[in-house]
Amino acid sequence: MALASLGQDPPPLFRQGPSAFSRLLVFSVVALALMVADARFALMQPLRVAVSVAIYPLQWLAVRPVILSQAAQSALATATADEQTLRTLRQQLSTQTQRANQAEELLLENRRLRDLLALKSRLAPPSVAARVLYDAADPYTRKVILDKGELQGLRLGAPVLDELGVLGQVTRLFPLVSEVTLITDRDHAVPVLNVRTGARGVAYGDTVSQADAMELRYMAANADVEMGDLLTTSGVDGVYPAGLPVARIEKIERRTGAVFARIYCKPVALIAGAAQVLVLEPVSLAAIPRPPDAPLVKPTKSGSRL
Repeated sequence: MALASLGQDPPPLFRQGPSAFSRLLVFSVVALALMVADARFALMQPLRVAVSVAIYPLQWLAVRPVILSQAAQSALATATADEQTLRTLRQQLSTQTQRANQAEELLLENRRLRDLLALKSRLAPPSVAARVLYDAADPYTRKVILDKGELQGLRLGAPVLDELGVLGQVTRLFPLVSEVTLITDRDHAVPVLNVRTGARGVAYGDTVSQADAMELRYMAANADVEMGDLLTTSGVDGVYPAGLPVARIEKIERRTGAVFARIYCKPVALIAGAAQVLVLEPVSLAAIPRPPDAPLVKPTKSGSRL
């Protein structure tokens, strides 16, 4: 078969209906008619509803990553804001706690100062108020350092009190500071008086049986001493004024065959917690000076003439 004899149209065997142009023209007309009908009569609305229902799961899955990302960002921002708020509240709570503790400390200090002033009004010897700076560096002694010294009028041997009772005695003096030996030091002794019985004794510092304790020594085994008895200064040493609280008897040991009883006492003063103290002038310095002795007059012989 010659090539020239072939026509432009396909053979009858391969004909499949109208041409592509015809189909395009028909579909365009149908689409245009549907658009006009849908615009005028909402003809395609049920089909839209059905399609939207059919593709909703796909839309839900497609939007999930965006929603989860936004939720994560919101949760992170909320957590950061909550953490910052919590940090601020904790800082405010710490500040308020510190202020409350300072207020409690100030109330305690004011109470102690008022007690000191009341004690000062009852004492006859001159006194100087001082503050405890720190404990002495020697671990084998019980001493503290005061912020007042010789320039402020302190004297060597002056008794030191807090708002409750006797605290110690000035044993070393410097121009601006002074060293106080506490009554619980092993080398310190205080003449005391049992308020209940009126018996005198000497209380020594005791750091062997327990910390910050005292021992009433050289009391007979059958002495009238009971637990809870108050010991005050007797005033016979020329240092402490009489009647100042020193300690209370806490424990009594009477051993068979022993001459003296072992009597342990607990100091009345705040040995380990004193902050403000009162330094008195020793009683010996405030005592009335002894008048000078009168000149001796030689007796005249009887019967002698003047």
